[in-house]
Amino acid sequence: MRGKVRIQEIADLAGVSKFAVSRALSGKSGVSAQTREKILRVAGQLGYFKNNEQQQQRFTGELQEYDEVKWDGTIVVMFPNLRYQNRDHIYWGPVFEGVSSRLRQRGLDIITITEPSDDNVFKLLNPEAIQGIITIGTVTTQILLKIKEMDIPVVMVDHSDPVFACDTIFTDNFNSMQQMMMKLISKGYRKFQFVGNIKDAQSYFDRWLAFRSTLESCQIELQQDPMLIGPEAQDIFLLFKHYKPKPVELPEVYVCAHDVNAQFLIEQLGYLDIEVPARCAVTGFDNTCHSHPILATVNVNKELLGMRAVDQMLWRIQNPGTAHEKKLIYADVILRENYAYLPDGETKRDEAESETR
Repeated sequence: MRGKVRIQEIADLAGVSKFAVSRALSGKSGVSAQTREKILRVAGQLGYFKNNEQQQQRFTGELQEYDEVKWDGTIVVMFPNLRYQNRDHIYWGPVFEGVSSRLRQRGLDIITITEPSDDNVFKLLNPEAIQGIITIGTVTTQILLKIKEMDIPVVMVDHSDPVFACDTIFTDNFNSMQQMMMKLISKGYRKFQFVGNIKDAQSYFDRWLAFRSTLESCQIELQQDPMLIGPEAQDIFLLFKHYKPKPVELPEVYVCAHDVNAQFLIEQLGYLDIEVPARCAVTGFDNTCHSHPILATVNVNKELLGMRAVDQMLWRIQNPGTAHEKKLIYADVILRENYAYLPDGETKRDEAESETR
């Protein structure tokens, strides 16, 4: 519980002074935004923000169903407009559509807001008039702390944060990536490089863990270039200003955190006269790109993610005292044999595109 976590513990783990921790936790000035974010994350990981057991004590042991309830009221959908996270994006747009269509089906009103740069928007929201909040994608720790003060149900899609315990909905990133890696290994591939900033999102980190553990379980040595998974990989264009692999250093497969990375990687390799799949293969995740030779990807049901977030919100409203839940939705692996890389330099081309799931 909160009282058991001391300021000194947070300071020691974050590598800052007690003064900085005190200022950050109280929301006062005197620390940089980057340091404040680090302190809040460490505090969350230590359990500083965990509620006491009052909510758990309210649970009577009888679960309430929500299917027969006649719903009314408003759900806030927070859609952070960070980098590519917006309603027009090929991935996030369908997630939002899943949320909005399910809310309409249940007869609930919807208010959509982008992540605010300050807390003015929260002053305009009346918690008593809002049934709950669904967040889509990454939300900053500062905003989550503001949401926490409203004391209403929250469901997060494709994001989690140690400062705020709530229900979450994810694609089953680990098992889906593991299955894709096993398919690649079964085809004879042994030299891999993961591409993507693994700290940019929990989903990317889970995919990296699956990539690494699958190689280990198959007794394949991990020879990861740290540049390809570090901060430079957040901007693939910036990454390739520095990353220029020699032909002898090329892996057989670049395993990208998502299809957008895979698409840009293929283009950048082309600029270096490294043609895909003649010289190597590239895989993605999310199944959002159909214009580039991506050997394998994972078909995420994006609308279903949004719909299940609404279902979980209704469950939470009916059962406020139960333990928080993390729901994983399995996804299908797609393997496109006609984009296979063959070590002798030849490529396999079929008359018709071959996709096996």
